[in-house]
Amino acid sequence: MAGHSQFKNIMHRKGRQDAVRSKMFSKLGREITVAAKMGAPDPAMNPRLRLAIQNAKAQSMPKDNIQRAVNKATGGDSENYDEVRYEGYGPGGVAVIVEALTDNRNRTASNVRAAFTKSGGALGETGSVGFMFSRVGEIIYPPEAGDADAIMEAAIMAGAEDVTSSEDEHNIICAFEDIGEVSTALEEALGEAQSIRAIWKPQTTAPVDEDKAESVLKLIATLDDDDDVQNVYANFEVSDEVMAKLSA
Repeated sequence: MAGHSQFKNIMHRKGRQDAVRSKMFSKLGREITVAAKMGAPDPAMNPRLRLAIQNAKAQSMPKDNIQRAVNKATGGDSENYDEVRYEGYGPGGVAVIVEALTDNRNRTASNVRAAFTKSGGALGETGSVGFMFSRVGEIIYPPEAGDADAIMEAAIMAGAEDVTSSEDEHNIICAFEDIGEVSTALEEALGEAQSIRAIWKPQTTAPVDEDKAESVLKLIATLDDDDDVQNVYANFEVSDEVMAKLSA
């Protein structure tokens, strides 16, 4: 089992739903604001903004919050955020990519470096682990969207590259440049997705034992809790037994 894909589920099972949801809305809002500021504030003319709003809606973000985030981009007093990517190694040699939107690079870099160091890992240069990942589109549907065969058929027709179905979700992977086209085709066939986003997908995974898996999850949790951090990706892999223990 690819451990990181199950991390959000573990956080939710541990009773942090409200805090996680609030932070998630904040990060979704920041992405919407940045997308609207970098292009037109009209999602019909701005693919990145359209994707950000689509994902926010899929996460049940209120319409007022979404509109407020768009409006912030056109306001004269809106913050200026820089997109920054950090790369490094966590416990057990696990490769980690951190994406951030920050108005203070020094603060964010310091926080990210401290998280790596505290976990026994090390922050590296940009590109130090990026070659171990592929930039792809990830579209997630809930189990009730259909059985594995139906999802597979819809994904193939939509032009997706890979599908993994579990009891928690249907995970559909497509080429990065095809996210808009594939997600639109899937929506026509299956309805609204639970999540649509560009991700860093590991090309290879690093198996870790229970102790290392717990340390990696703590590192990801620390990074994820930082307001500047938008996404965290790691290439660790753990057994079903270990993941069951950690999510208990």
